[in-house]
Order: sequence, then C-alpha cells, then structure tokens
Amino acid sequence: MQKPLIAPAPLPALAERAERVAPFIVMDVMNQAAAIERRGGHVVHMEVGQPSAPTPASIRAAAAQALEDGRIGYTQALGIDSLRARIARHYREAYGVDVAAERVVVTTGSSGGFILAFLACFEPGARVAITAPGYPAYRNILIALGLEPVAIEVGPETRFALTPELIERAHREKPLAGVLTMSPANPTGVVMAPQAIAEVASACRRLGLWYISDEIYHGLTYEAPATTALSADPDAIIVNSFSKYYCMTGWRVGWLVVPERMVRTIERLQQNFSISVPYLSQVAGEAAFDATEECEAIKAGYAQNRAFLLKALPEIGLSDFLPVDGAFYIYLDIGRYSNDSMAFCRSVLEEAQVAITPGLDFDEGRGARTVRLSFAGSLAECEEAVSRIGGWLKKR
Repeated sequence: MQKPLIAPAPLPALAERAERVAPFIVMDVMNQAAAIERRGGHVVHMEVGQPSAPTPASIRAAAAQALEDGRIGYTQALGIDSLRARIARHYREAYGVDVAAERVVVTTGSSGGFILAFLACFEPGARVAITAPGYPAYRNILIALGLEPVAIEVGPETRFALTPELIERAHREKPLAGVLTMSPANPTGVVMAPQAIAEVASACRRLGLWYISDEIYHGLTYEAPATTALSADPDAIIVNSFSKYYCMTGWRVGWLVVPERMVRTIERLQQNFSISVPYLSQVAGEAAFDATEECEAIKAGYAQNRAFLLKALPEIGLSDFLPVDGAFYIYLDIGRYSNDSMAFCRSVLEEAQVAITPGLDFDEGRGARTVRLSFAGSLAECEEAVSRIGGWLKKR
C-alpha cells in the first residue's frame, strides 16, 4: 500500500462561537425520558412545548392532495404567492392591520425566521436585548451567528416583560442594536398588554434599534387576545409560525413580516440557505387558516388543562407562579424545595416518571430555582402528572 506523501495533521479546532452554544436542555430531558420508556417505564411528558394533538385533518388533506398531484419542487424563495397573500389577509382579519403580501416571507419555522432576521439586521458583534427568563434558542442562535445576546432580567414587577426603562438602561451601559420580545411568552405564559408593546416599540424607534416581535403563540390566549407589534410600529419585524396554534411543529413552516426595504436582502439569504421552504409545508400552511374550528377545539383542551393546573398545583405545594395568560406553560418557583432545578427535574423524572424542564434552560442567572411545565397534552396526563408529583413531594 502506498504511503501518504504528507503525514496527516491534527484536525483544526472547531469554531469557537459554535462551541459556545449551550445545549437545549429540554431536548436532553426528552432523551432521558425516552431512555426510561425503552426500559419499560411510563413517562408523563410535560417537558416539551409541542401540541399533543395531531395536525387538523383538513390541513393534512390539503397536503395529501398536493402529494397526489405529484409536483413537489422548489418554490419562490420568499414563498408561494398565494400563501404570502393569505398571511397578509390574516393580519387584516385578526388584527385590523394592513400588510402588503410583498412584505411576507415564508420561513422554515420560526427558527429559520430568526436566522434570516438576525443576519439581515445585525453586523457581527452587535448586541441584542432579550429577556431572562426567555426562550433559550434566542441566546444560542445569536451566539452561533457571532452576535451578543444581552439578557435583561425581568420579574413580577413588570409582569416578566421588557420595559422602555430596562431597554434604555441596557443601551446606556453599552449600545444595543436591537430588542426581541415574545408575547405570549415562553416560559412564563405572560401576554404583554397593547400599551406595553407600544411603549417598547416607541423606545426602540427613539433609540434607533431594530424591534423584533416573536408572536409564535398568537391564538393561544385565555383572557384577552394578543396584540401584534405591527399595531404599534409598522416597521417592527414579526416572527410567527404554524407550529403551535395550528399543531404543525414537524412541518417546519413559519413566516416573517418585514419592512419593504429588507425583503430583497432576506430573499437573497433564503435563496442561498434553503432555496425555498418545502412545498408541501407551504400548501399545508395555507390550508391551516381554514382549520380554525379544529384548532379552537384543541385550544379549549388547553384551557381546561390550565384551569385544572392553576387549582391543583397549589394543592400539592406548588403555588408560586404567574397567572398564565397564554401559550401552554406554567413557570414555577421551586425554591422552597430545591435550589438546583437540574437535580430536581432529574429526580422527578427518575422517581415519579414525569418529565419537566429545568429553569436553567430559560434563565442562566436565576433558573436554578424554577421549572417549566407544559400543559399541551391531555387533561388525563395533567391529572396523572399532578398525582405523581404530589406523591413524590410528600416523600421528600
């Protein structure tokens, strides 16, 4: 055998910014739960933010018909024209806001939307304000793209939402380039009031910052409807998805609404990253807007779960949480039991066989004493989870 002319050298180091990306802890919890189930255990899943209901039948039927028709190919990078127009119509019908279809970009879920928006808005090293607690992928996507997440601690005094004062303080310490809010929020379930959104939008405009609003849980509110940031600022960047309200997590289809001057930039990025969002998912997304009756029935189940948990959790000693305005999460303070949420969740999983998520996924500073429960499953699962956790707490 011929010897190589050049001796092999050690492989180069991996990119430092990629190495800094933390694991998405909830996915690790899912893996641990799956291992227990492979051993014959029966885990109640309250860890993952995923609807347990199947995608509504009418949506699946539209995709099946498209598959039967046989043409499954690329589409325009910005998305199918009819879907973009239908999303624009949704803003008129749901919010009374006029949005030109040309400003709508179909994306590979909200995750793809964030990557496109961050790349279009921010230079390397730019600082972007997010909340703590908040959705961990914001932080990790920003780091992976060479940007700097600025986690601003929020608490009950502001209903766990950013305020102009918090934004201005962070901007004075070191200039920001943008602000990202989420309403309804993950993990807290808090919905920002219209006035609060307007005040954040005004502060961003005054300070010359990009304002990005994550509205993926719109449709899932229990007291009052959510407000789109477009109502306050027509130039706000909106990120949304069919994943949550429409039960389409695995379809990986969402959208952006962006200022007109940004459209061509995002189109070029999409052309090079993915060419287009999968055709079948776009067909399904367009059909989703006509599946309201099925989606509202699923939402009624979440409302039932919410009502049960708000009553039952305090009865087992878990009473420190905010009213859950929207989404399908309860964010609990477990400080009376533990200051190590990772160990707490591991014990609940191994001993009670209920999967819940440590708060460290959402708040690196204070998450050691918090956990998140998802109530996107059935009422029977919520009842079983409370029974198991209650019994487990009594033994501690």
